[in-house]
Amino acid sequence: MNENTINLIHKYYEAFNKRDMGTFLGLLADDVAHDINQGGRELGKEAFGRFMAGMNKNYKEQLVDMVIMATPDGSRAAAEFVVLGEYLETDEGLPPANGQKYRLPAGAFFEIENDKVKRVTNYYNLQDWIAQVSHVAGLK
Repeated sequence: MNENTINLIHKYYEAFNKRDMGTFLGLLADDVAHDINQGGRELGKEAFGRFMAGMNKNYKEQLVDMVIMATPDGSRAAAEFVVLGEYLETDEGLPPANGQKYRLPAGAFFEIENDKVKRVTNYYNLQDWIAQVSHVAGLK
């Protein structure tokens, strides 16, 4: 496993957990590809910044139980973790927010180039998340 890549991904998630968007975005390539869970692909650091601004408005999340793996050459990485979250403000097309707490297994796949995140593909089970926040909100 490549320690430089593993350290890069650790820094990425440390910045995420601290909501330190300056550091977080600084770890991305300018033309980063962001594959949104069960959504489309956005290109560029600016688009990723807008996405994260929306996320930080609607959700408060901490990622725990992190496991990070990398290829020997450091060009690819994967992370598995648990999202501990709070749904702060209703996100368009999703159940109403009411401060619901959730716990959700998740993962991400990375492409690394020139010591920057060139691509990140995120995955979590959206139906599990909807069930958790709907049940707590009394919508089930």
